Amino acid sequence: MKFLTEEKLTIVGAGGMIGSNMAQTALMLGLTPNVCLYDIFEQGVHGVAEEIYHCGFEGANVTWTTDPAVAFKDAKYIVSSGGAPRKEGMTREDLLKGNCQIAAEFGDFIHQYCPDVKHVVVIFNPADVTALTALIHSGLKPEQLTSLAALDSTRLQEALAQEFGVQQCKVTGAHTYGGHGEQMAVFASQVKIDGKPLSEMNLSAEKFADIKQRTIQGGSNIIKLRGRSSFQSPAYNAVKMIEGAMGGEPFTLPAGTYVNTEKYKNVMMAMPTIIDATGVHYSEVKGTADEMAALDASYVHLCKMRDEIVDLGIVPPVSEWKKLNPYL
Repeated sequence: MKFLTEEKLTIVGAGGMIGSNMAQTALMLGLTPNVCLYDIFEQGVHGVAEEIYHCGFEGANVTWTTDPAVAFKDAKYIVSSGGAPRKEGMTREDLLKGNCQIAAEFGDFIHQYCPDVKHVVVIFNPADVTALTALIHSGLKPEQLTSLAALDSTRLQEALAQEFGVQQCKVTGAHTYGGHGEQMAVFASQVKIDGKPLSEMNLSAEKFADIKQRTIQGGSNIIKLRGRSSFQSPAYNAVKMIEGAMGGEPFTLPAGTYVNTEKYKNVMMAMPTIIDATGVHYSEVKGTADEMAALDASYVHLCKMRDEIVDLGIVPPVSEWKKLNPYL
């Protein structure tokens, strides 16, 4: 089997459902034979490794460990789902304190064991602040670390496809920006349905409000349907993000990236992005006045969560970030 690269990919939280799906997806897509599965839950990560061995992937060199020094050493790419899962009735913000403490340790491991890592994807919630925490503690350049935000856009795409009875791939330009989750800003002004602008599809304001709400509650709906949070969709999209960073097909759905512009300062937020072998690059968000107002409101929420982890002592005040990460 031909692989995209021979460099080491470490999957953090590999003993869980997202992690195990990422391991299988990465090997099925032929990203790299050298995959290290890491989790603090020994029985779980061992079991995932055994399952992967039983798949019989040709040329694969899959290892597993509970030792971060082993897992992170020489890693060039890392994807982490290593936080506590969201349960029914919980918001992403409920997870903030515990998972940001985990993210701080994760960033410290990167700084200590693999400072020359090329790209890191953080996907455990609340991803906007766990990724920001990891970036601050890791010392990496902003373009080297992203968070998963694409699910909000694919959920919007799905809802519109169902409304108009078309294949999901026929819905283009359906993107959300800003925060990941309930505070997302839904953009519809660039949407086309099988090539036709959404504005010409006679979609009522009430119908679109319902579609928007379904998009916002997409993750909660999965929990209600399956009794657990999403795992297949975040695993697939996260691996596709790393594929772009490895030099494969560029990832063009919105990703969470560090933003520090005149308007939006010192946050991780979903933007129009491209992830390729040079890292993540974002462009300016364009939308209607109402869409931009929604994005501004989402930014305010992100600042509140950022300030909360500062108050908790998980990260220092913004003015002191350079002491941990000179690139910020």
